[in-house]
Amino acid sequence: MQKVLILCTGNSCRSQMAEGFLKYFSPNTQVSSAGTKPEDLNAFAVEAMANIGIDISNFKSNHADEYADIDFDFVFTLCDNANEICPIYPNAKKLIHNSFSDPANAIGTKDEQLLIYSQVRDQIKDYMQNFAENNLKK
Repeated sequence: MQKVLILCTGNSCRSQMAEGFLKYFSPNTQVSSAGTKPEDLNAFAVEAMANIGIDISNFKSNHADEYADIDFDFVFTLCDNANEICPIYPNAKKLIHNSFSDPANAIGTKDEQLLIYSQVRDQIKDYMQNFAENNLKK
């Protein structure tokens, strides 16, 4: 079974959404996510994912150090900050960086903020779907 780790700073929205998508697109892959400074799961991220039928409401934020001794096939960083201060994963077969805008910076009404989360969600969805189709065993 292939193993994937997805890293972000807070492990509260982008990495959680990416984890949800990879679990959906590649159910036979072991997918984990973590943060360099973990925060509580973001309610807007949960709602944005629920709006397309993926439930991440039971996901937990973890610290990146918890995964330091695990051999991963792929380790992703989804923000520049995590990429810069990412712990070393010497046993990772491939490190991949792709930065996505932080929807937690969204301002405005609830609907305006949710729109930003949904836009970032869709970018992550396209990226993770393409990755799963081209890199993970079916």
